[in-house]
Amino acid sequence: MSLAIVHTRAQLGIDAPQVTVEVHLSNGLPGFAIVGLPETAVKESKDRVRSAILNSHFEFPVKRITVNLAPADLPKEGGRYDLAIAIGILAASEQVPAEQLPSYEFIGELALSGDIRQVRGCLPAVLASGKAGRTCVVPVENAAEASLCREAPHLLANHLLAVCAHLHQRENLPTTQPVQPIGPVSSQDLADVKGQAQARRALEVAAAGGHNLLLFGPPGAGKSMLASRLPGILPPLAEQEALEVAAIGSIAGSNVIQSWCTRPFRSPHHTSSAIALVGGGTHPKPGEITLAHKGVLFLDELPEFPRSVLEVMREPLESGCIHISRANAQVSYPAQFQLIAAMNPCPCGFLGDKNGKCTCTPTQIKRYRGKVSGPLLDRIDMHIQVNALPIADLQDAPQGESSAAVRERVLSTHARQLHRQGKVNAQLRGRELQRHCALDNGSQKLLAVAMDRLRLSARAYDRILRVARTLADLQAAEHVATPHISEALAYRMLDRAVG
Repeated sequence: MSLAIVHTRAQLGIDAPQVTVEVHLSNGLPGFAIVGLPETAVKESKDRVRSAILNSHFEFPVKRITVNLAPADLPKEGGRYDLAIAIGILAASEQVPAEQLPSYEFIGELALSGDIRQVRGCLPAVLASGKAGRTCVVPVENAAEASLCREAPHLLANHLLAVCAHLHQRENLPTTQPVQPIGPVSSQDLADVKGQAQARRALEVAAAGGHNLLLFGPPGAGKSMLASRLPGILPPLAEQEALEVAAIGSIAGSNVIQSWCTRPFRSPHHTSSAIALVGGGTHPKPGEITLAHKGVLFLDELPEFPRSVLEVMREPLESGCIHISRANAQVSYPAQFQLIAAMNPCPCGFLGDKNGKCTCTPTQIKRYRGKVSGPLLDRIDMHIQVNALPIADLQDAPQGESSAAVRERVLSTHARQLHRQGKVNAQLRGRELQRHCALDNGSQKLLAVAMDRLRLSARAYDRILRVARTLADLQAAEHVATPHISEALAYRMLDRAVG
């Protein structure tokens, strides 16, 4: 047999499209050509494959070898195709049987000795191969990721010889044991936060409804401390959500087992570039907003981020995904994150201090706050002022409610939303919002007056309704009432300051 067909998987965003490796051996001058839009690392695989075959005591065909990676218009990068190419050459030269190849997919980079090395993006490939009804052969070093795929059959291989022995039915390759989901573990407890009753309440509301939150106040008031405790009160990830988050971690090369079933918490520095935040590059990779998918993105010192960097988040905050277009690839990454931001009220941070510490002029304050644009501020559901507590209050303040107690209320509220509409309140759109957030006459009048006085946009109107719906759910109320609208309006403090 001079033609062999082997299946493998590429990496395109969070997806793993199928790649068919076609290997043809023909007469003529010996040569080795790889076609099908391979980049440099793929082209170099012919040297790795040749050495791996020889060092595994197989015969390397002295013929003209043509390897086609189909589809030809899909960019191929990395060493993930090495194993499939090697198996294709051995099958085409009749050194391994080809009858079972249609039932398998092969992923792995080959060392010169024939050892199989780990690759990035193994988890999405195993999931995709399972949906296609094939068994995926992956490197042993990727066993942790593969173990998360309960329904997708997969086998582990550490050497080219082991794969060939399996195809010859002499020795079976091992598989992994499924990983049991564990509950989220957080060492940050809300009980450590003293005072700040309004901020704690806002944090609970944000966690219950998946709302974006902006904390502003002087340095040392506890903004970062509050934000770091949000993951401890969030609902746990469902298994399908955890797989989606783990797939993103697999593409990024992080330890997916260590963070299994825990919501991501990302806190990029304010010197981060736009590409670092949203993803991209010559070969597009996920950015911080994608790594925070289904979790929390915390932006401390929000106005210190370049405005151009902040503006790129406007679309993902609305759509829950980010589309990246480059000359050689167009990819889409999920970015359904919860934004928590913190900022000072002025450049020095002490605006409104009783001791008169603030020395900022009105122009400086306006320029500082202007770094956060109105459209971006509109997309943040809640703006809460966090005031610094006097020393006496800090010393005498009783211990606050624990994260475990708050989380119980959040879980019941979250379950109520999923039962009613199948999603959290922050994701309500259009007719869903009208149906689940219907207002009585008194609430409509109150909201109309607030819209006029604060000069709020239609987007802010929708977000007030969503927050009010969450406040009603926290009280197990069937309908949104006037007190819920009033409290939701109280969480738009920067609108009031600007208006």
